[in-house]
Amino acid sequence: MKLYTFVIISTLLLIQLSLILADVGTASSYGPPYIPTACDGNRREQFPPGNIFVAVNEGLWDNGAACGRRYRVRCVSGINKPCKGGTSIDVKVVDSITCTKSSSCPHTFHMSTEAFSAISRFPHANINIEYIQI
Repeated sequence: MKLYTFVIISTLLLIQLSLILADVGTASSYGPPYIPTACDGNRREQFPPGNIFVAVNEGLWDNGAACGRRYRVRCVSGINKPCKGGTSIDVKVVDSITCTKSSSCPHTFHMSTEAFSAISRFPHANINIEYIQI
């Protein structure tokens, strides 16, 4: 019984720890064409199965070091409750978010339409997310 209690308490602590370590940000969807990307140009092999990938903002881009990084992303809120029941997905970074002087870059992630639809009920929503590098 003590071992069972220990396992349950340890599991709960790990879950809490992962929530504490998660960062918060915002995300939106972007559609094709996805190439060329800042990471691997025109190589189609850069995209993971199911096209579950993202472009990241300048803060995460890290001068290109973000290429290939993976994040676990979960929708937490948005206007009209867009989140699909707390589902999280694992995404791969393949690009940076392109900003110009005339357009600001308010989002942490621009998600492929496939990635975005996995966590949001609305394709054109702006959502609040939790994310952690995995």
